[in-house]
Amino acid sequence: MDEFVEAPLSEFEQAGKIAAKVREESKSLVMADASLLDVAETIEGMIIEEGAFPAFPTNVSINEIAAHYTPEKGDQALFKETDMVKIDFGVSVNGALSDTAYTIDLSDKNGKLVEAAEKALANAIAGIKPGVSVGEIGGIVEETVKGYGFRPIANLTGHMIKTGLLHAGIDIPNVKTEDPYEFQVGDIFAVEPFATNGKGFVSDTEQVEIFSLYLPGGLRMRQSRQLLNHIINNYGMLPFAERWLMQEFPSKLLVSNALKEMLRMQVLKAYPVLKEAGGGLVSQAEHTIVVEEEGARILTQ
Repeated sequence: MDEFVEAPLSEFEQAGKIAAKVREESKSLVMADASLLDVAETIEGMIIEEGAFPAFPTNVSINEIAAHYTPEKGDQALFKETDMVKIDFGVSVNGALSDTAYTIDLSDKNGKLVEAAEKALANAIAGIKPGVSVGEIGGIVEETVKGYGFRPIANLTGHMIKTGLLHAGIDIPNVKTEDPYEFQVGDIFAVEPFATNGKGFVSDTEQVEIFSLYLPGGLRMRQSRQLLNHIINNYGMLPFAERWLMQEFPSKLLVSNALKEMLRMQVLKAYPVLKEAGGGLVSQAEHTIVVEEEGARILTQ
């Protein structure tokens, strides 16, 4: 595959503006008895209506589920009035990406946990400037979250963003580390604190709904090759959901078998649903920023 030419900042700004609009307009969708699938597909549809494309499947992660849950085709699950709901989505404008997330506590009983992630996000962004290390920002997140009496999730991170690459190799930890990478003018990052009243780390579950291309080639099944061509042409290196594939290939069996072969041949990477290891509630807050001489400018608000 050809490498992306780095998109101009103006396109990242446009992706951020669209994300900001969808972020605010989508919050009213999250309510008790609403369908998780409807919310995910509505958010993705709103992005498409703005002339952009979802950068990854909308994550709708509830309670102890921290990340990577997106509803499957035909999903009947509904929000409950006790749920802590994390909505995480992204926008692609010609490969220029934005990534944002928010938490809604339908129980109205866990406001401090929601606030911990939001305040950690605000403090982290305020601390980002050229020459500051990502490890220092992790320390700010950790101190803020612990100040609320909770734990940051140590094995989830923010991430550098480049054209066509949601995770571009440099992470922003949610705990203090010795990572020496220093922010530079022009860097684009998703800053993404998670807070929990559990153990402070996540583990994989067996459920997988999200995948991305890893290394194309070597497939025997004709259906797998057809699916791979569709993935390359429509998603590139960006994550996608099985339910997206089923819009083009309606046979669940065909898609499932093709995905199994592609995973076995290491053509695809799988993103298992992530669960808080102690079963604790998880909150999340996220914005995409660009680093400028005077500090970080938020693109997704």
